[in-house]
Amino acid sequence: MYFKSIFFEDYQLQDKRVTLGRTLTETDFVVHAGHTGDFFPHHMDEEWCKTQPFKKRIAHGTMVFSIGIGLTASEINPEAFSKGYDRLRFVKPVHIGDTIHSEITISEKLEAKKPEYGTVTEHVEIINQHGEVVLVCDHLLLVKRQDKSSFV
Repeated sequence: MYFKSIFFEDYQLQDKRVTLGRTLTETDFVVHAGHTGDFFPHHMDEEWCKTQPFKKRIAHGTMVFSIGIGLTASEINPEAFSKGYDRLRFVKPVHIGDTIHSEITISEKLEAKKPEYGTVTEHVEIINQHGEVVLVCDHLLLVKRQDKSSFV
């Protein structure tokens, strides 16, 4: 992890980056359940899951989101601030032993309320080892402009 200044003007629509992968483990399920209090049988009860149509434990959607977004944090941009996430969807189930990675595409650049900033939208897709999208969302960033003359 390192610092890299990227200003609003530096972001290019359709630029894409791909993260490394991460395999989800039993420990991930247990730790996430402990952190959130979500011990629902869909996530924690292997025997109960065998009686259901999906047959095996399903990862917490919030865990897949957290790990998938964590994979994108390979560099710190001191010029940008996260405004949050929009249009979050859990597309396909993820299970113990699945490996996920994230693909991030710059999908939108807009003016911000303050002229010294712009808004950048990163479309995030979290993808499993089979190439299937399992989660999608849009990450909204408030990014400093480098060209100060445009707002004087």
